[in-house]
Amino acid sequence: MTDTALDLTAAYHPRFVLLTYARQYFASRLGPMDAAERGLTMAGVFQEIERFIGAAGFTPVIVGRGGLTPLVGTIDLSCLDGIGVSTHWSARYAGLHKASCADLELLRSDPNLDRAVPRDEFLALFGGSPEDAKLLPEYLLVAKRGYAFKALGCSARKPVMIPDADHSIPFFSPLGAPAELTSIRGLIDSGLQAGRRVALIILEGVGCQDFRWSFTTCGNSRDWFCYEPGDAQLLAILSGKHRIFEHPPGYLFHANLGEQKEYPLSGHFKKVPAGTVGAGFAGRSLAVGNKSMALHMLSGADLCVECFARNHYNQGTLGVIHRRDKV
Repeated sequence: MTDTALDLTAAYHPRFVLLTYARQYFASRLGPMDAAERGLTMAGVFQEIERFIGAAGFTPVIVGRGGLTPLVGTIDLSCLDGIGVSTHWSARYAGLHKASCADLELLRSDPNLDRAVPRDEFLALFGGSPEDAKLLPEYLLVAKRGYAFKALGCSARKPVMIPDADHSIPFFSPLGAPAELTSIRGLIDSGLQAGRRVALIILEGVGCQDFRWSFTTCGNSRDWFCYEPGDAQLLAILSGKHRIFEHPPGYLFHANLGEQKEYPLSGHFKKVPAGTVGAGFAGRSLAVGNKSMALHMLSGADLCVECFARNHYNQGTLGVIHRRDKV
């Protein structure tokens, strides 16, 4: 991946680059890995970061999206009267739609469920409007640490490790130390405005315990809610705003997709979100990574190259050109 990023950087000369390193996340998530193996994997990731920065000369902004914890057990939502929805990128959260009274009784007696949050309560947590409630489930279900949901949208592969409930995530940059993940965007903008070439480097499955350089901690939560490493967290980093209602946990992702979907290779995305770093930057931008289609939809970069793989089913490499008019 680093070689691809270096080749494209040399050919296109971008001033903003977004890189996502995810090998360590997938290796830990779906297969057993002892401490020594994990240590070697993490060391390799940071060696690649050093190689890119040293060769390309970018100012780094490095964010670990949160650590992993062993899967202790699952909460099965398939037996409910209503519809339980989670995704394979989510572990701690699921949405409950069209719930019956019996569903709520059953769930509230489950010792592995941390809470069932009504739609209005979740809306109020982030100051949402009635318009923002459109995609929210009736109830947001929150699992206790180490537990994941078995529901519509989940991966067919049972994970060994799942995203932890990290209220703080590691951050490193000579540009400063943001208190919250929504403040990272301001640091990137200030670096670009000062004429720097900036590389935002996202590390999947990396929490404070795995970060190999000196770092500061960055807030990843609001009250009881902490971001998992999904679309909403990446959107908060890239836009500088909490935009949880655009891609909330547990929503009916299959609704209104239709045959005329504008982006057929882009999962549940219906449009390219406005206001991200790449979309708002007048200079050239590039994104390269190996996590998912979120890269080319959320980065706003002119050029995107990503590993188009799902749950270890390799479907090749996807290249996207968003802009051709920059010089």
